[in-house]
Amino acid sequence: MQEIPFIKMHGLGNDFVIIDQRELQIDLSKELVCKISDRNRGVGCDQLAIILDSTETDAELIFFNSDGSRSTTCGNATRCIAKYLMNELKKTELKLTTGSKTLVAKDLGKDIISVNMGPPQIEWNKIPIAKEIDTLKLPIEGNPTATSMGNPHCTFFVENVESIDLEKLGPKFENHPLFPEKTNVQFASVVGKNHIRLRVWERGSGITLASGSSSCAVVVAAVRNDLTQNTVIVDLDGGQIEVNWQSDGVWMTGATAHSFNGTLTKEFLIQ
Repeated sequence: MQEIPFIKMHGLGNDFVIIDQRELQIDLSKELVCKISDRNRGVGCDQLAIILDSTETDAELIFFNSDGSRSTTCGNATRCIAKYLMNELKKTELKLTTGSKTLVAKDLGKDIISVNMGPPQIEWNKIPIAKEIDTLKLPIEGNPTATSMGNPHCTFFVENVESIDLEKLGPKFENHPLFPEKTNVQFASVVGKNHIRLRVWERGSGITLASGSSSCAVVVAAVRNDLTQNTVIVDLDGGQIEVNWQSDGVWMTGATAHSFNGTLTKEFLIQ
């Protein structure tokens, strides 16, 4: 088995191992994804991302959660990879394929990248929810709001997000029977009409310092509940991100960071 080069990047502490497969073909099994994602015996990350060639856009992106499951969307990883590709291609705007979506990314300078995550989905069958119900107030204790940003989200609005036992409640609602594909879980406190404090339990990864798609979903849910305006600063455990729900989609803007490059050794891969 050949050695595998990788890139380590993060957006507000939401960290990724990125493998560029445009010229290197690798068979990534679920077991290998879990092994690479392990923070003690591997590299460690919230998600692993693959860059592929695309005939339609600048690149195609594929995402895996740290438990080896696939994710169709990862907003912060998209922003990080966009920055990496912009440096390589000498561009300030890109189109990227993720799942069935084409996302537009823009370089705003000083490592700040903005990505249009596309229009949110709020219909029960597109999130998906197990049965036809109103997604604004789910019949779950706390009456959370459901949203899809290409992946499912369940948002609870609470008075004090710091008092939430995320490690206990996150997996409880991630695996709720209303969500046949499981769900990302957010607990949010509204600070003001343009300001939210957010903590995130990520489907397939657990507690994370930040989540781009979750930030977008929370702002959509807040607007639907008449709690905020369309442009919101979101305070996550790892830092701030700006979300702006416009007519063409949900724009997410924040910092990216390239931590280091590395190589997965043959010894590691065959263990």
